[in-house]
Amino acid sequence: MGKKQHVVMQDDRWVVKEEGAETPVATFRTQDQAWEKAKAIARRERSEAVLHGKDGRIRERNTYGHDPRGTKG
Repeated sequence: MGKKQHVVMQDDRWVVKEEGAETPVATFRTQDQAWEKAKAIARRERSEAVLHGKDGRIRERNTYGHDPRGTKG
């Protein structure tokens, strides 16, 4: 399973960053564009995409592949 992909605001741009990485994987003008890229990477790597708001709080998360929670569904 790959590393989580985070969408965060950085220098007035939306970036996709792999968890633990210093440099972004990709940079976008809009949050929607960055979110689509993060989900695509997470699907390919069977990991999780995490969307953060401008304030840094998690707004949404999608898991692809193994769901770490112990619940069905």
